[in-house]
Amino acid sequence: MLNENIKKIRQSKGLSQEELAIKLNVVRQTVSKWERGLSVPDSEMLVSISDILDTPISTLLGETITENSQKDLKVISEKLEVITLELARQKAMRHNILHWIFLVLSMVIVAIFIIILIAGSPYLNWDYSDPETAVAGTILHGFEFVFVRIAPFAFCCFVCGAVMTLKRRK
Repeated sequence: MLNENIKKIRQSKGLSQEELAIKLNVVRQTVSKWERGLSVPDSEMLVSISDILDTPISTLLGETITENSQKDLKVISEKLEVITLELARQKAMRHNILHWIFLVLSMVIVAIFIIILIAGSPYLNWDYSDPETAVAGTILHGFEFVFVRIAPFAFCCFVCGAVMTLKRRK
C-alpha cells in the first residue's frame, strides 16, 4: 500500500522520482526502492514525504488513493446537491411571499380607496372651531390628499410586481 500511494501521489503532483529525491535529500534509487516495495522510509522520512507531497501520513499508510477520492467526490457532490435544492426552495419561497405581499398591498389600496369614496370626505362638514376636531380634520384631509395622488401609482407598481413574481415562479 505505502509504495503504491507514494507513487500515485507523487505522479498526481507532477513530480518525477528525481525531483522528489532532491526535495528529500536522498538519491533517486531510494525513491525507486520505496515505490517498488523493496524498502520502506523510516518515520522521520515519512513525515518529510508527507510534508512535500502535502498529504497526511494516514493517507500514505492507508487505503489506495483512488478509492478515497472517489468516495470523497461522491459525498461532496451529494452535499452540494442538497445545498442547491435548499437554496432553490428558499428562493421559490421568497418569490411566493413577495407575490402575496404585492397582492395584499394592492387589495389594501383598493379597499382604502373604496372607503374614502363611500365616506365622501365627511370631515369637510365638521365644525373646526374646536381645536381637537380641527387637528383630526386636517390629518384626515392630508391623508386623503396624499393617498388619492400616490395610490394609483403604488397600485400599478404592486400589480406589476405581483405579475412579475408570478412569471418568475413559472
